[in-house]
Amino acid sequence: MDANDPDLATLTAQARQYPPLGLDEVARLLPDSAVAGPAQARLVQHQLTVALDQALARRERGVDVVDLYQEATVAAIVAVQQYSARGGEPAGLQRYVARVIGAHLDDAIEEAELERKSEEAFVRDAETYEAAEVSLRHELGRSATATEIAALLEWPEERVAVVAEAVNNARELYDSEIVQYLDDSD
Repeated sequence: MDANDPDLATLTAQARQYPPLGLDEVARLLPDSAVAGPAQARLVQHQLTVALDQALARRERGVDVVDLYQEATVAAIVAVQQYSARGGEPAGLQRYVARVIGAHLDDAIEEAELERKSEEAFVRDAETYEAAEVSLRHELGRSATATEIAALLEWPEERVAVVAEAVNNARELYDSEIVQYLDDSD
């Protein structure tokens, strides 16, 4: 655990205050845990350590551990509901919760990685578009049309339109941010 992360320290303290329940207590709570209520809340609270451990085990995989813990707590709720609804045995609850949380976190990490790669690809497309736009402007002596840029890049015009819109929005945002530093009074 990172001692310099106050959010993680707080989450760890909260999770560790609910140690695993004994089998008799789990057996008493489990039948009433298929729906939201006090029994389910108590069982989920006592699975927070499992949620934290699963999040910490994946901390080096590109997603913030606090975000992973939040995902893990949602998965713990679902796991307790499902396990209770199917009539699971008290002794298997913690293993089941750990398995469900682990699978959910692995999916969340994979989704975050795909999103990151998609964003990187879009940035590359934006850079390529911008280079083509500048090159054609110099070559033609005017602004290039979407059709001309699409032909040069061998992209569909729809893709050019989407990338152009994003580039233009970024330019407008940049321009609006820099205007505040310009002072005509000097």
